[in-house]
Amino acid sequence: MSILTIILCIFLPPVAVGLEKGLGKDLLINIILLLLTLGVGAIIHAFWVCSRKG
Repeated sequence: MSILTIILCIFLPPVAVGLEKGLGKDLLINIILLLLTLGVGAIIHAFWVCSRKG
């Protein structure tokens, strides 16, 4: 994971997930988490999505 990806995961989690996975269920899940958990869940989810391979 690059430093840019880490910064995006912290400050703009949906952008990080969108760049990593594109438009799809992961991005939708991240946006929902951003709204429901005030960002904390989205940050955790973004790190998880960006760190896993495959």
